[in-house]
Amino acid sequence: MSRIASVRTTDVRFPTSLELDGSDAVNVDPDYSAAYVEVSTDEGETGYGLVFDCGRGNELITAAMDSYGELLVGRDTDELVNNLGDASRRLVHDSQLRWLGPEKGVSHMACGGLVNALWDIRARREQKPLWLLLSEMSSEELISAVDFTHIRNALTPEDAAGILARAQEGKAERIAELKERGYPAYTTTPGWLGYSDEKLVRLSKEAVEAGFGMIKLKVAGSIEDDRRRLGLAREAVGPDVRIAIDANQRWEEQEAIDWVNQLQDFHPYWIEEPTSTDDILAHAAIRKGVHPVKVATGEAVHNRIIFKQLLQAGAIDVMQIDSTRVAGVNENIANLLLAAQFDVPVCPHAGGVGLCELVQHFSFFDYAAVTGSMENRMIEFVDHLHEHFAEPVVVADGRYQAPALPGIGAEMLRPSVERWTFSSGAGWQDVLTR
Repeated sequence: MSRIASVRTTDVRFPTSLELDGSDAVNVDPDYSAAYVEVSTDEGETGYGLVFDCGRGNELITAAMDSYGELLVGRDTDELVNNLGDASRRLVHDSQLRWLGPEKGVSHMACGGLVNALWDIRARREQKPLWLLLSEMSSEELISAVDFTHIRNALTPEDAAGILARAQEGKAERIAELKERGYPAYTTTPGWLGYSDEKLVRLSKEAVEAGFGMIKLKVAGSIEDDRRRLGLAREAVGPDVRIAIDANQRWEEQEAIDWVNQLQDFHPYWIEEPTSTDDILAHAAIRKGVHPVKVATGEAVHNRIIFKQLLQAGAIDVMQIDSTRVAGVNENIANLLLAAQFDVPVCPHAGGVGLCELVQHFSFFDYAAVTGSMENRMIEFVDHLHEHFAEPVVVADGRYQAPALPGIGAEMLRPSVERWTFSSGAGWQDVLTR
């Protein structure tokens, strides 16, 4: 009988602050990082997971995963990966560690890293990429993976069954389409706040040439800078390419409304994270105040309960799930079902370390087996750090190509992990001794 033999965590960081990659109005000097975890069995299987953050504090998440990992070591592997709903609840609702959340912040994200590693083992056993595994699972097993605690007033198991049943027709054809054509993407690569105007224009033009139908710019430094940069970007991409803007929670409610309305003449498609993602009522007010600009939020939403309330309040036009902010695959299945219940499109947040590799699976699954729609749906793409992964994301002609290797996409190359382990790795030794 296979048992979990070890949970190994590593603090992996990349010095992206040196070039201001990832910079915005709030995260001014990010070092893109991964709290990386390997869950291994006594029979030689290993599942990989990670949690993304921006540098300092990465060690807190690895420590939390070490603590939660004690709940897995010695457990029957089959029991865990064949009932991933129960495995997730075992971690998320642990009676002692739950006090650190509950279901939010470092502890919740740490649970997600471990849950994802268990899904990685399951997908590897079935020799399928996660999106295909999920798409071909029975509705009963998918529903059993979802924790309906505190969301039953918006989505019941019966509602979920109905959503999944309606998506059965044409599912095989959509899976074939995804394998052939992939899924639409947009790119934030041109838009980091620390980039020069020249770099912004050059990368915006390159994005259009690469087939992207939307780019995203970080805003909220100053209104004068935002107007200048949006004007340059609009001139670079032309009138038909969408431009989204992202404030990274910088503004107060009225400030957001006033600021976005001063940018209306550049026709922004959405404003992302205009204020605190916990402030549901402010999002609803901003949505009314900036129409026709859409409101998008989600990368920093703690859990399915906040998403439920954003949807119930009519506070967002676009849901942006993140692959590592919530408690793993299970909770993102819940989030996709909630969005489908309220007929709100999901455009996942990506970039970071491994976020593109992981989150693409949810959009592929959403199209194949949940909504059957790509209308106004796109996955964010940022061209950073993909070379460190066993199956780097592939984007061609502005579309994510279907991942094919078994697993969830989180496995990093061993030389990359060793070189960029903080702060003992050779890469960091080079940086710190300059």
